[in-house]
Amino acid sequence: WVPQQKEGLYLCFLAWLFNLVRITDVSLPIAPAEDNRMQLLKPKEEDVGTKLKTLNQKPEVPKKMQINSFQEKNVKSLENDEKPSTSVPVVGNQAKHEKPEEDFASDEPPFKKIKSTTCPEGKPVKNLGGNKVKEEFEMNWDIVQALSEITNVEPWVCANLIRLFREENTIPFIARYRKELINNLEADALREVQQALEELRTVAKKTHTMIQKLKKEGKLSGCLLTALLNCRTLEELDHVTAPYKTGSKGTKAQRAKQLGLEPAALSLLQNPMELNLFSYIRPTTKGLSTIQEVEAGVQHILADIFAKDKDTLDFIRKLCQQRYICIQSALAKVSSKSGNEKDIDKFQLYHEFSCNIKNIHHHQILAINRGENLKILTVKVNIPDGVKNEFCWWCVNERWRPKQFLQPDLMRILRNSVEDSYKRLIYPLLCREFRSKLTSDAEKESVMMFGRNLRQLLLTSPVRGRTLMGVDPGYKHGCKLAIISPTSQILHTDVVYLHSGQGFHEAEKIKRLLLRYSCNTVVIGNGTACRETEAYFADLIMKKYFAPLDVVYCIVSEAGASIYSVSPEASKEMPDLDPNLRSAVSIARRVQDPLAELVKIEPKHIGVGMYQHDVSQTLLKATLDSVVEECVSFVGVDINICSEILLRHIAGLNANRAKNIIEWREKNGPFINREQLKEVKGLGPKSFQQCAGFIRFNQEYIKTFCIQIGCPSGRETHAGKKKSKPTPCASRQPNPLDQTCIHPESYNIAMRFLSFIGGNANDIGKSDMQQKVNAVIQKEGLEGIAKRLNTTVHTLQLIIDGLTQPEGFDIRTDFDKPDFKRSIVCFEDLSVGTVLTGKVENATPFGVFVDIGVGKAGLIPVRNITEAKLSKVKKKRSLGLGPGERVEVKVLNVDIPRLRITLDLIRVL
Repeated sequence: WVPQQKEGLYLCFLAWLFNLVRITDVSLPIAPAEDNRMQLLKPKEEDVGTKLKTLNQKPEVPKKMQINSFQEKNVKSLENDEKPSTSVPVVGNQAKHEKPEEDFASDEPPFKKIKSTTCPEGKPVKNLGGNKVKEEFEMNWDIVQALSEITNVEPWVCANLIRLFREENTIPFIARYRKELINNLEADALREVQQALEELRTVAKKTHTMIQKLKKEGKLSGCLLTALLNCRTLEELDHVTAPYKTGSKGTKAQRAKQLGLEPAALSLLQNPMELNLFSYIRPTTKGLSTIQEVEAGVQHILADIFAKDKDTLDFIRKLCQQRYICIQSALAKVSSKSGNEKDIDKFQLYHEFSCNIKNIHHHQILAINRGENLKILTVKVNIPDGVKNEFCWWCVNERWRPKQFLQPDLMRILRNSVEDSYKRLIYPLLCREFRSKLTSDAEKESVMMFGRNLRQLLLTSPVRGRTLMGVDPGYKHGCKLAIISPTSQILHTDVVYLHSGQGFHEAEKIKRLLLRYSCNTVVIGNGTACRETEAYFADLIMKKYFAPLDVVYCIVSEAGASIYSVSPEASKEMPDLDPNLRSAVSIARRVQDPLAELVKIEPKHIGVGMYQHDVSQTLLKATLDSVVEECVSFVGVDINICSEILLRHIAGLNANRAKNIIEWREKNGPFINREQLKEVKGLGPKSFQQCAGFIRFNQEYIKTFCIQIGCPSGRETHAGKKKSKPTPCASRQPNPLDQTCIHPESYNIAMRFLSFIGGNANDIGKSDMQQKVNAVIQKEGLEGIAKRLNTTVHTLQLIIDGLTQPEGFDIRTDFDKPDFKRSIVCFEDLSVGTVLTGKVENATPFGVFVDIGVGKAGLIPVRNITEAKLSKVKKKRSLGLGPGERVEVKVLNVDIPRLRITLDLIRVL
């Protein structure tokens, strides 16, 4: 070694040693992480912001060791922080590194690793690369673990869903074609995970925005940074950042710190024997002029420290979970004097209301919130005094117990600080958290209930092959009539005045119309004059007035029909028709094809929700639009005959892409196969992947069209020839698999399966195909076949369904059709014990409203709806009771003055 080399080596050694000592300094607090995936969260103050790394960088993971901050941290190091850190792990020179991203972190072994996460194409895979998920904003908590705790979904499923959503996969696509990655979750569960994920990302984004703002203002300390990065909810973030908001006058603790009392407060906890509060008295300074003001300032600082300590808040929250916490509401004094009596009566149940927060129902929370917003009710959360007493004892004797003996006057300050912290800071925080959590859960349940009702309404079985007469009832302006053909074409429209003394004369007109168009089904809207119109038709039917036609009628909800009749879509669809007559057309089409008609109306106007105006409108719209997309996609659309409005709701499509598809169809003629979708402007590979499986093709129509234009109607192979640019005719070869729910990414597997069973693609949907499939499954078993084809059982089952379902299969055939009637039952005919059949109108958390044909829906309380009364099909579908379900009920009570009917569920028909 030459001297220069020795000197350089020596300097390098010193630099390494200096860094080692600096890293292992226990005065650097590190926030604890629950799953040993931690990062340094308190850089030096001048480095805050520059060292906020994103999850795009892989951090080292130190060993976790819990120590007490007060045992290792001196007063001087605490003077720069707002509060002492709680439990601090020590960083040694040994560190665990994260596993590579492609490793699987789930407890169960994966089926197979794959290189591409974008398109597994049915290959056996359980995890898309472990539970480590990179996020744009780094927090002290792992997003996969947090999402799993919120939704009660396995961590590996949450990790997969985060990646799938990030890749812009839609819920219908994930629910149908990625079952193996999501453990076969239903669409509702996927929406819940998606919403929780967005909430967590919102918290992370707002947290980092606040961090940058506080750093710029010079207010960001190490412990404040740690507290911010620990926040999981917006309520926690508001609690931590409240003193730093623009326009804030500052808290009592901040004003006391500005007076220089923070060292005294910290000394009371760390080194009380050397504390002399009299030395802080400044007779000419407001806030320090007397010993009482000095003590009050120290008390405010300590209260602030206690209220922001994570361990302290965790203890009080856990304590509340074990105790009886109730929410109470009472009639407001102001409203009782000057309020509207009608509005006050609506909240009669909540004038003196009290319920445990663990048992309160969601609809009760929404009702209480509405009453409070209308200033009719006052609401408070009641936490028993026992919680406060136990909390204060724990703080003084355990968490914040001084290290040295305290003089009586200092002990009094400590006790007062704990009580002040609870009363002024912690109790209001708990009340806000309880109210916010209850409201959030109630809103989500209300929105999910609305979504379930909407799904059942959209999936009502269509009535095919009938000519229908739609009737929009009315008094003065008459009843609007519209007769539509089995293919939804408008055959005739008219207006009849049934309730103005011309009933007999108008009956002749109606009879002529029904006979002329061979129409034997009348659809009556349930709006104004519905009861009278129903009685009119029922009377004529009972008298066999329309003979030889055997006429029946049904009642259908007309919610949203008037809004649609004046919409731009209705004007474009029926430009020459009066808006009043358009509603009659819409009413008839709601029976003929409910899905195709109801998608034209904004979901919240369909009228199957509860408190929909009180919940988050953004969440409501997102959920309802997602439900519509799910229903339309799962039913599927024939791309050559469906409307532009229906196309908009297919997964992966939007208004522009739907418009481009219609324009392509008008310019080039009908689509022959799914591959032609790639030729549509604006429809790229991702959009094609999302929508292709939900597009259908009528094979008979396509074959006829191919013959007309002279293209082959089947696939042709040209072995031994070089691939050349496809000719226009070659690109128009139909594929029998396009009529199924099988995704193009699985066509290769489907063809291998067909070869394995000795089947032919032209036999799809025929009985021969079903027999061959059953024979092979009985011999090999699903798992054996899936292993042989190198695919998953879920993908194989989907292929089998697609090959065996008859052409034109519609999932809505499993759902109920409208209830057609010939006679009417009056309200006065009801008596206790009467057994009737009816149709569910709306479902709520407290019960189900059933239309039993008397003009007023009856209520089946939720306690009367038991699992034993649901049919096996309902249990299997996990849908419960929703709009459109036909039920048999028994009358329990009839309140004629209030027009209330209470029912008991006998069975679901």
